Amino acid sequence: MPALNVEFSERELEDLRQIAKERGTSMKALVRQAAAADIARHRALQEGAEAFRSFFTAHAEEFAAAFPDDEPPARGEPPVKGRAA
Repeated sequence: MPALNVEFSERELEDLRQIAKERGTSMKALVRQAAAADIARHRALQEGAEAFRSFFTAHAEEFAAAFPDDEPPARGEPPVKGRAA
């Protein structure tokens, strides 16, 4: 399995040792679990953003009708005061 060397300050290493001890696990397992959780969180955020973009695109006309002041001006049309640029 590929490996990665990660450097920590003395304080960070001591904190990791203490947390691992409290949880009854190894430092290696603790760091791996933290990285895996961050990867899962990142993937979930990406999927959520994609779902939002798809929903917004599918309902763009409804959003435009409901929030006309938030619509950008048409090409060549000067910006209207109170309207998003």
